[in-house]
Amino acid sequence: MADYIFAFDLDGTITRKELLPCIAGIIGLTEHMDALTTKALQGDVPFHQSLEQRFALLRHIPVNTVQQAVSQVPLDPDIVAFIAANSPACAIITANLDCWAGPLLNRLGCRYFTSTSAVQDGELCLGTILDKAEAVKRLRSKDTRIVAIGESANDVPMFREADIRIAFGGVHPPAPQLR
Repeated sequence: MADYIFAFDLDGTITRKELLPCIAGIIGLTEHMDALTTKALQGDVPFHQSLEQRFALLRHIPVNTVQQAVSQVPLDPDIVAFIAANSPACAIITANLDCWAGPLLNRLGCRYFTSTSAVQDGELCLGTILDKAEAVKRLRSKDTRIVAIGESANDVPMFREADIRIAFGGVHPPAPQLR
């Protein structure tokens, strides 16, 4: 019998709010970030382009300030309980940055894949943007079936590689591309 790995998106799936608009609230750009995020979630803007734009707005906020804001975002208690009870069979696949979401992801206690950041000349720089399909491929083994759970257009690559797909509407309706 095949084993299952449950691959969860973070924002809007595990979290009850999108993280980047919450971070943008620190500098008073919540509405602007909400508009950019909505376009990305719906697939109206290529995800890489959208993340680069949103990162450019947020990159000067101190990392510890961002981590504090992220730690305050409410989580879906049922998904968190599922991950806690099944952590070896769970993974989180998020395009969020390692330095911003890492402490939250560590607290959830399962494997995770993120976009990366680096500090160059004292400034935070965007490293690589996670390819969600590649993350799913890294989870797969011979007798493993992947269950992908997500809600936005940027989860489409993860869904394409998964065996079972769950378009989750915990915060907002799932993107039409997932349904």
